[in-house]
Amino acid sequence: MDIKQIQELVKLINKTNIGEITIEEEGVKITVKQKKDPVQHIVASSAAPAYTPQPAVPQTAPVAAAVTEKPAAQPKADNLITIKSPMIGTFYRQAGPGKPLFVSVGDEVAPGKVVCIIEAMKLFNEIESEVKGKIVKILVDDASPVEYDQPLFLVDPA
Repeated sequence: MDIKQIQELVKLINKTNIGEITIEEEGVKITVKQKKDPVQHIVASSAAPAYTPQPAVPQTAPVAAAVTEKPAAQPKADNLITIKSPMIGTFYRQAGPGKPLFVSVGDEVAPGKVVCIIEAMKLFNEIESEVKGKIVKILVDDASPVEYDQPLFLVDPA
């Protein structure tokens, strides 16, 4: 069952007075329950790994919000500039295993200098600094997923 079919199932439940529906297909069991308020819960379980669309969305949003709130307060107090992710993908600090890091804390950066790579859909995108200064803090761990506009580095422009 793909995501479109699940979405249509949720719409069907919302339009009717059905309280709960369970569908089992190819080892994947999906249950949609309707409560008094218009909140839907989709639960997928099977012996094989299955895609669970609803739980993934709430988990991602608070993590991104928590990450962006903390660094946002620091640049105002310390007069630091934030280098942010221009896309969603996986953050890498080096071009490959055994290769040197693009930047470390204390390194000087200038506009055009590559600071990291973000992999998105099997494409490796070099992310260049748009500011001049010194790397003060690296906010993301190597090989971690990043969101659009998520802070990656703090740079001291002095």
